[in-house]
This record gives sequence, C-alpha cells and structure tokens, in this order.
Amino acid sequence: MAGLVCGRWSKWVVLGLWVVVLMIAAPMAGKLTDVQKNDNAAWLPGGAEATQVSELQGTFQSDDIAPAVIVYERAAGITPADTAKATQDAAAMGRVAGVTGDVTGPVPAKDGQALQTIVPIKVDADGWDKIVDTVDLLKATTGAGSGGLSIQYAGPAATAADSAEAFEGIDGTLLYTTLAIVAIILLITYRSPVLWLLPIISAGVALTTSQAVIYLLAKHAGLVVNAQSAGILTVLVFGAGTDYALLLVARYREELRRHDDRHEAMALALHRAGPAIIASAATVAVGMSCLTLAEVNSTSGLGPVSALGIVVGLLAMITLLPALLVIFGRWLFWPVRPAMGTAEPTATGIYARMGTRIARRPRLVWVTTAAVLGAMSLGLLQLEANGLTQADQFVDKPSSVSGEEALARHFAAGQGQPVVVIGQAAAAARIRSAVAATPGISSAGEPLVKGDLVLIEGLLADPPDSDAAMATIKRVRAAVHPVGDAQVGGMTAMTLDINEANEHDNRLIIPLVLLVVLVILGLLLRAIVAPLVLIATVVLSFGAALGVSALIFRHVFGFAGEDTSFPLYVFVFLVALGIDYNIFLMTRVREETHGHGPRRGALIGLAATGGVITSAGIVLAGTFAALGSLPLVAFAEIGFAVAFGVLLDTLIVRSVLVTALNLDLGRWMWWPGRLARVRDEPAPREPERDLEPVP
Repeated sequence: MAGLVCGRWSKWVVLGLWVVVLMIAAPMAGKLTDVQKNDNAAWLPGGAEATQVSELQGTFQSDDIAPAVIVYERAAGITPADTAKATQDAAAMGRVAGVTGDVTGPVPAKDGQALQTIVPIKVDADGWDKIVDTVDLLKATTGAGSGGLSIQYAGPAATAADSAEAFEGIDGTLLYTTLAIVAIILLITYRSPVLWLLPIISAGVALTTSQAVIYLLAKHAGLVVNAQSAGILTVLVFGAGTDYALLLVARYREELRRHDDRHEAMALALHRAGPAIIASAATVAVGMSCLTLAEVNSTSGLGPVSALGIVVGLLAMITLLPALLVIFGRWLFWPVRPAMGTAEPTATGIYARMGTRIARRPRLVWVTTAAVLGAMSLGLLQLEANGLTQADQFVDKPSSVSGEEALARHFAAGQGQPVVVIGQAAAAARIRSAVAATPGISSAGEPLVKGDLVLIEGLLADPPDSDAAMATIKRVRAAVHPVGDAQVGGMTAMTLDINEANEHDNRLIIPLVLLVVLVILGLLLRAIVAPLVLIATVVLSFGAALGVSALIFRHVFGFAGEDTSFPLYVFVFLVALGIDYNIFLMTRVREETHGHGPRRGALIGLAATGGVITSAGIVLAGTFAALGSLPLVAFAEIGFAVAFGVLLDTLIVRSVLVTALNLDLGRWMWWPGRLARVRDEPAPREPERDLEPVP
C-alpha cells in the first residue's frame, strides 16, 4: 500500500480519486444539518419510562407540544391596561404560525403583580429550529413591555429556543475556531509557511467526506445525529487527523535525511509509521463504538458518528496526505529542508536530554510523578456530576432563565412543566387520587380519557429542575405504578431518566473501553506487562485531569456542577485519544529495542517521538478547547477537561512517567514476549541517532 499511495504515477491517481470523492461528498455534507434530530427523543434513553409516556401522549394530542409561558410582571401591581394588553396578546398569539391548540390565560397571580399566559407550540421533526421561529414570532407579538411592565418567556419552549440559539452555527463556529487553532499550532510546529496547509487540507477533505457518509446513514439507515454529535465530529476529525499527520510527517522528514528519493522516503515512512497510525485509529474507533451500548440516545448516536469520522480521517491521512507530500517535494519544508545526510535533530534534542536525566534515577522519577498525579486526583472530591439545572446550563444567563425566575416569584414553581401520568382509563379516579396525595404535588388535573387510556397532569410544588422535584417524580412513580399500569413522564421525569441512564452508561462503558484498549494494546505490543502498565498510567492521568478540572470549574469558573454524562465523555475522549500517544511512543520503543536493547530503545523512542507527541497533544488540546467557544457549560467543561488532560498526558505522563517505567522495568516491560529476553547490551549505534551517554 505504501508504494501504491506514493508511487511516481500512482500518487496522481490517489489525488484524482480524492478529488472525485470530494466533489460527490461536498453537496451531501452540506445537508447534514437537515437530518439532525434535536427533539426530545434524540436525547432521551430509548426504553425509559418518560420516553414511553412521551410516545403515548400522541394518543391524546395530535401534535407534540412544548408550552411557552409568557409572564407579564409589574412590581407596583398589574393594572387593568396590563390585563387588557395580555388578553389582546393571547388572542393574537393563537394565530401565530406554530401555535397549536388553545392559548390559556392570562391568569393573574395571587399577589396581583403578574399575569401568565400558556401558549402550546407544536414540535415537529425539525425540533428546535421551528420552536425558535415560533418563539420569535410570539416575542414580536407581545413586545418586551414598557412603562414598568416587563414581559418574559419561560417554560419548555423558551428553554428549547435558547438552547437552539446556543447551538446555532455550532458547525461553523467550531470549524473556524478549530481551523484557526490548528493552523497556528502547525505554523509554530513546522516553522514553514506552506507545509501546515497539507494536513489541514487533508483533514478538511476527511471532515467533508465523513459528514457525507453520516448524512447518507442518517437519511437511509436510521443513524441518529444531533447538534452535539455533529459538533464533536468536527473537533474529533481535525484533532485526531492532525495527530496522524504529525506522526507521518515527522517520520517522512526523518527518512528524507536518509534517502535521496522522496518517493522511497515516503514509502518507508508509511511502512514504519503506518501500523502505529492504523492501530491508534482502530483503538479510537473501537473505543468510540462502545458508546453505541449507551442507553441515552444522544450518547449512543455519538459512537458510530465518531467512529466513522476517525476511520475516514485515517484513510485521508495515509493516502491523500502522503500523495500530496510527495507531489510537492522537499521544498515544502522550507526554510529548514531535510537534505539527505543531514543529522537528525531529535537525536540530541530536548527529549534526548530529558531521557538521559530520567535514566539516572528512573524509579524515583516515576514514583514521584505518580504521587503528584495521585494528589491531583484528590480534586475528584469536588466533582458533582449530578446534572445541571436549567439556570446552570448556560455560560451566560439567557432570557428563559430570567423568565423562570419571574414565574417562580409569582406562581406555583411547576407551572408550565407538569408531571404527566398515563394509565388505564378504568383506574382514572384512583390514579388521580394517588397523584394528588403524593408529597411534592400541589394539585392534580382532571382526567383526560382517550380510548382505554387516561392522562392526568400534576403540578409540582418545587422548581421542575430541582432535586426536590426529582424526588417527587420517584414518589409519584411508586404511588401510581401499582394502579392501572400507570407511567410517569414530563420534563422533570425526562431529566431524571436521562441522569439515571447516564449513571448506568458510566458504569457499563468506562470498564468496557478499558478492556477493549487493554486487548488492543496486548495484541499490538505482544506483551502483558506493558499494556497493564500503560492502562494504569491512562487511568491515573484521567483521574488527575478530572480532579484538577473539578477544582477549576468550582473555584475559578464558578460552575455549579457537571452534567451526568461529563465523566463518560471525558473518559472516552481522554482514554481513546490518549492511548494514541502510548501507541506512538511504545511502537517506536519496541522497534528500537530489537536492535538496541530495552534501555537504549526506551531513550531512542522518547527522543524520536517526544517532539511529535507533544505537538500532536497541543493540536488535540487546542481543537477540544474550541468547544469553549460555545455558550453551554457542558461543552465548556468537556472542552477544558479534555484539553487539560491531553496536555497532561503528552507533557508529563508519556514523556516522563512512561519513559521512567520503561527504564526501570527494562526487558520485563515486554514480558512474556520475545523482547523480554533481549538484554541491555545495545547493538552498534547509528551515527545520526547517537545520544548523550547514559550513566
């Protein structure tokens, strides 16, 4: 394959094939937004009770409804003119496109300082997008208030509209932010005004192609794609793809110093770096695929979307990028062109000197480093991944949060977001009594019967996103389950079910990903000790990253907590992507150990890969940091934790901890493989790889 990709004539064939692929893929990639599913079903656990209730609600209403609650507030007391305006607005809002059913209100508050109107909004297949349009029309109808009267929007529709606006342009925002970050880092890394373009072009082609493939699968094969998975796809393809490009270019530059023919140099670079790149991509793809076992639909859909992005990114980086590199020739590296016979700078660079220092007392180094990482992990005591309330979901305070606060000042806390109970019509009276008698329910509505089913709504006494409201949902379920096969849903029940499903996914998928990575490392390194040691370093790195992140979230950023999916997402990204650097380092150490012995092989491996691993880590950290450009706390937290974890992994764990363990364990790192029998007497050194003498 290496010869085919970068042959004198075949390189043009490879380029031509990718041009054709890009021409076919580009129009479909632009339609990915059209097949995104951002309705409740796309985020809910598939078999959860709230999901089943949401589906049964279609029996009672022809449309899926998200109510908007309009709050008219005047501190000095509502005037007759205010009431007249609210009444006139209610009539006008009933004629707004997207509004379905009867508009309720205006209803006065007991304190006389507010009115509320409930407007039912249809939620169709377009989900959030149409809700934004409808809410905007409602706001245009009512205005913002004047003369001391304020008009604010609350309820599920207002929250959905704010969420949609937060996600609006997510693809473009993330793409341009990621492009800028990657371009700057590659310019600094390569110190060349041209070379940085080829990895970005290759990653861009990979992203477009993967988006097209995902569009086809979403349209014709039922793949679930939402704004979250589409956004993460952009970050993942650029981050991982650029990592693979850095490793390949580094090996290519190394071979150009040994071979006059650039085609031969690239063939050898692909032959030697290709297995590590393929193994890394396979590990990430398989690790991401484990997410398909998640109960939460949004997490489950992220698995195949991410895996497909990684596979397409791999194909681009081992075919298109090599072809482009040999087509353009050595001048790409200007002003520091790697001429044949010149010395390899990594042989005496910073990582060669670092390895020499670590080699003096490797056991002290790895014990001290592990202890520091363990101390950083103590920050996990500050981690509160119990879910985010509506007010805590946004980096800044959106209008729907202000609306909810106004609603809570004057009306029952659960207004606009009732508990929905559906059961057998024959038990309607008993179900209503059970709901009304449950602590935390302030009132229960009249039963609505359709066929053999009955729907009853209960009003929560506490804010719908509070812990007290979640506890009320559990009590209602305990009370009504024995009565008429009743089930409990509604927005609060959905949040509860999502949180519980995320906790289940954490317990299932985190150990599964560890097992998968362990097996792949064992097969790749042909050893038992090395994979176990590497997995231990990954877990320690993950704990340290999460611990420090929790402290920063709480005491620097002032975030109230973390989403329940936060530990799983950070774990999968850090472990699946972080294992790349283990593979890059250890495959090179294994290669060098054959000819130089375990001790010398560890030092040469660090010297040869330390720079490229650090560069790759900085690029990946930068791409995930781009998630912080979105006004959503969950994305900001994931972006920061992954970026910090990747930097910690590349700068400390791979370079210092793993190298010290390699030096201390020596040939036993490779037990029970053949390398466990290789002694430390090194073979004759190659002049260009001479390092400083090891004590």
